[in-house]
Order: sequence, then structure tokens, then C-alpha cells
Amino acid sequence: MASEGSEYDGADDTKAVDPKAVDAKTANPKTVDPKVAAAIAAAEAAGPQSGGTVRVDSWIWAVRLVKTRSLGATACRGGHVRVNGERVKPAHAVRVGDEVRLRHDGRERVVVVTRLIRKRVGAPVAAQCYIDNSPPPPPREAVAPAGIRDRGAGRPTKRDRRELERLRGLAGPGPGPSPKSGFGPGPGEGSGKPRP
Repeated sequence: MASEGSEYDGADDTKAVDPKAVDAKTANPKTVDPKVAAAIAAAEAAGPQSGGTVRVDSWIWAVRLVKTRSLGATACRGGHVRVNGERVKPAHAVRVGDEVRLRHDGRERVVVVTRLIRKRVGAPVAAQCYIDNSPPPPPREAVAPAGIRDRGAGRPTKRDRRELERLRGLAGPGPGPSPKSGFGPGPGEGSGKPRP
């Protein structure tokens, strides 16, 4: 620090920064919060050794791209996860520099791996483990809400309910008699009175 009588030039202001806590490619050491830096160091300590790999389902869960690891594994099995352009199984090894594409919740995420972690971390730490090259999400106005009714319009009729189900994609085989005879309750069903 400068004394009161001398001018301040800022040349002697250097802080000791742990090189493991901050990666020069992804963050400026002066802008990283100490708590985030400590969490990054803890996540890297729990990760693989240098040159190691991590399962893709575990990594996409750890960096908070999916809510649970089982959802990550299901996405891999369904062909919704690609690493460097290839569909992968849940146990596929991810390395630093790989491009991971994930289709989830109607949106495609494209990320480049910068850090390998195995344990789930907070959102600020997770954001430093990848570079997000995803296209922007569609604006909320562009997504048409299905099934909005005017206030005071009353309860939907059967026809209205069928239209709502058709819009939502929940429609069944279509109108017509049920798989049973279609003429009323079957044996053991109905009012509880025995049949004559």
C-alpha cells in the first residue's frame, strides 16, 4: 500500500491465486468470487486425475444440464445425447474439449467441455465447467399456450375437452364406443345394485 504522502500507481497490488482454482481459459482471476473458486477446487479434487475421463450421463448431471443422473442416462439411451456428433451410451467417456449436444425439454443444448467433474455442483461453478454454444431459447411469446379459456366462460364441454386433448397430443383412438360393449356398465360395475 502507498503511504499518505506518495502517489498511488497500483503496481504492487498482486494477489496470490491458486492456479488449480482458476483456469486461465475460462475466468479472469480478479473476477472470480472466492467462494466459487473454492467450490471449483473442491469439484476438481473430486474429479478424475489429469487425462482422466467421466461418464457422459454423470457429467451432464453434474453440470446441471439435466435434473437427475437417471434422466441423463435415459436421454443417452433414447439417442438425445451426442458427443462429437455421435450418439452415445450412458457410459461413454467424456474428455476436455469434447462437444456435447443434448436435446432436453424441447431445446437443444450445445456445450464444449472445459472441466471434468463427477459430483453435482452449484450453478455458478457448473457454468465454468463448459462453454455454452447453444442457440437462444425461443421467446415465450412464440410458444402458443394450449388450452387457455376466457375468464367466466364456464366449465369446458365434452367437445372442448376433446379439442384440448387433441391440441396437447393426448388424444386417444378417437370417438366411438369403448372397448366394452358401449351400452352401459358391465357386470359388477355401476350403481352397486345386483342385476336381475
